[in-house]
Amino acid sequence: MASLWFWIVAAMIATYVVLDGFDLGAGAIYLIAAKTNEERRRVLRAIGPVWDGNEVWLLAAGGTLYFAFPRLYASSFSGFYLPLTIVLWLLILRGIGIEFRAHIENPIWQDFFDVVFSVSSILLAVFFGAALGNVVRGVPLDSTGYFFEPLWTTFKLGPQTGILDWYTVLTGVVALVTLTAHGSYYVALKTDADLGRRARGFALLCWPVQFFLTFSSLVATYFIRPEIMANYGRHKVGILVPIVVVASLAVMLWANPKGKEKLAFVASSLYITAMLVGAAFALYPVVLPARDHQYDLTIYNTAAGSHGLSVGLVWWTFGAVLAVGYFVFVYRMFRGKVQLGEGHY
Repeated sequence: MASLWFWIVAAMIATYVVLDGFDLGAGAIYLIAAKTNEERRRVLRAIGPVWDGNEVWLLAAGGTLYFAFPRLYASSFSGFYLPLTIVLWLLILRGIGIEFRAHIENPIWQDFFDVVFSVSSILLAVFFGAALGNVVRGVPLDSTGYFFEPLWTTFKLGPQTGILDWYTVLTGVVALVTLTAHGSYYVALKTDADLGRRARGFALLCWPVQFFLTFSSLVATYFIRPEIMANYGRHKVGILVPIVVVASLAVMLWANPKGKEKLAFVASSLYITAMLVGAAFALYPVVLPARDHQYDLTIYNTAAGSHGLSVGLVWWTFGAVLAVGYFVFVYRMFRGKVQLGEGHY
């Protein structure tokens, strides 16, 4: 049962990154791709109906983590208190940037909130990537399951690491480039004319950087944690992960110049999912690695009781069906190219 909940949490996190990832990516290219006020309104209209709804998956993943792995929740949320506070403020600022712009007609204030929205989106992508880098790299857990990391130390790996070092900065940059490309495909899918062409151009520029960073990060991960490949050696099904990653990159490269925005966006979604599933597959059954492996937090020493997990699965299933149904309805309702008119954005 603990294994099932491990993969449920992993799937919910992947869903959040795919869905809210294109919002963050759209924000990353917002100031450069959208040249006029009308084009910026089109970008906001493209993500406007769904951006706050996508964050439901982040809250749901956190709640599911608290229910299924309470010791992991207690340890990680206390140890990552500083970056979580930064992420919370960035989420707030992104919402302020979107909402306030829509209610203020003054061009100077609109430009100000445009910058707030774009910069907070960029920093969120970097911090989410650095968070994954911390999990893969390991944190300085002690025998009680407690740890604390400053924002940075010397940017080198060692017994006492910071949230940011050369490896986590690398994963943050990978996340930023990946989500920028992901958002570019989405903007190209939802808009037309010059804005759509610029979005496709940004995605095309991101591709070689994304390709290089993908394999650089994999080499760096093997360098700092060689044991990360153990599960791939024991379970041959793991070979599907690199196959999907490479195939997704190839499809993105082929589809984008041909104007097949939907195919490129789907391939980008598969790439993100495969990268996250690959990380979870490599770590399993560890949920938070320690720098000293004897203190690793695993699904076995952090999971709730088996009875609670079994009962909770029933209620989680009802909630998941409702959530999926809602998102299918919303995305079908707002499908197609965006049109400007009377409205919020």
